[in-house]
Amino acid sequence: MPANMPTNMPAKVDKSPRTSMPSRLQNACYYGAVGSLVALLALCLAWEWLLAPLHPGGSLLVLKIVPLLWPLAGVVKRDVYTLQWSSMLILLYFTEGVVRGFSDTLALSRMLGWGETALVCIYFLCTVLYLHPYKKAAKLLARQAIEKATR
Repeated sequence: MPANMPTNMPAKVDKSPRTSMPSRLQNACYYGAVGSLVALLALCLAWEWLLAPLHPGGSLLVLKIVPLLWPLAGVVKRDVYTLQWSSMLILLYFTEGVVRGFSDTLALSRMLGWGETALVCIYFLCTVLYLHPYKKAAKLLARQAIEKATR
């Protein structure tokens, strides 16, 4: 064993962190992610259909909720992979919220844009905090694999 490798590393890391009991913070982050995703779906639907559509009676921009429906089932099931890629997908909605928050002429539409931005920030933060223990376990597992390979 190399001299610079720590000797107090555990012999085995649980490869499926889903089986371990999530912490209180992790549970709060999970519910925050699910809640903000559902709220974002509702906001986008109401915004483009009822509250401030681009055209009276609604617009086809209501279809922007379709990409948000893809990760919904995986997020509810706490699927780590889905949470990872959806945290990148959600940034498109952040961009739209900021652009429309600054550029829309209707005051209600500007407020809805900033609301969309806030919900996206909540989702992103909750997702990152929820995934942190999984990333930490993966790094430890990789470190153990490297140590085992160098023996």
